[in-house]
Amino acid sequence: MSEQTVRLDIFKTYKLYVGGKFPRSESGRVYEVQDPKGQWLANAPLGTRKDTRDAVLAARAAVKGWSGTTAYNRGQVLYRVAEMLQGRREQFVAEVAAAEGLGAKKAATLVDAAIDRWVWYAGWTDKVAQVAGGANPVAGPFFNLSTPEPTGVVGVVAPQAGHGFSLLGLVSVVAPAIATGNTVVVALAERAPLPALSLGEVLATSDVPGGVVNLISGRTADIAPTLASHQDVNALDLAGAIDRDGPGAAAALEASAADTLKRVVRPAADPSAEDWTAAPGTRRLLSFLETKTVWHPMGI
Repeated sequence: MSEQTVRLDIFKTYKLYVGGKFPRSESGRVYEVQDPKGQWLANAPLGTRKDTRDAVLAARAAVKGWSGTTAYNRGQVLYRVAEMLQGRREQFVAEVAAAEGLGAKKAATLVDAAIDRWVWYAGWTDKVAQVAGGANPVAGPFFNLSTPEPTGVVGVVAPQAGHGFSLLGLVSVVAPAIATGNTVVVALAERAPLPALSLGEVLATSDVPGGVVNLISGRTADIAPTLASHQDVNALDLAGAIDRDGPGAAAALEASAADTLKRVVRPAADPSAEDWTAAPGTRRLLSFLETKTVWHPMGI
């Protein structure tokens, strides 16, 4: 053929990640995602309160199976996430670079840190019980043991865009919650949700059971209050909630969460300045655990 064939690029269609599937938003709407210079990158699904409630249902249904999985097996699943993310490293480097206006070298460093963080938390799954539990010294013909158990469904307001943390910040709050047997529903960074939505594709092929992680993109001011007030959400991580953001502000969310007695992890004094590359420590691993104490009589 002498004629040149002109083809059109096929743009990626981003979808929500709920219950291990990739539904379109219930609203049928999308919103434009732009880079820091205002250039269009893609359309992301505009998640609604209904999408958020559906995600909570999926997360609740997954609690029993995931929390009942052995800690060792959870560690294997998290390690598999790291393997799959490593296999798609170049894609994520490009997405993080575009989403946050970073150079390739900086973006690569942050993606590598996100991969390493999955490995780090994978190693903690069968060790956190030794930190959070133990045998208690008591007087009498019995022994007393305290063991940690997951809280249940955790609502997460992901760290907002800035400094390249749209992926690393997300991993830093999601991985510790699921490592300890909880399930999560995440309100993604409103301005830079694309790396996180792509992470859903990694999770779907990484042995993570459907419903353990649910990712909702859209307006934080719509999604976060739904998580804070939902009676079937047991805890709330406000890592990305910023007080100056009005309806999605940390103070308002915490007040709403108090009505249903949720456990709340407050954001840093200035969440936009938090350094997610720093060593994470065990704070978030221990934040969404409850202690069960067992008394058992000794044989005579």
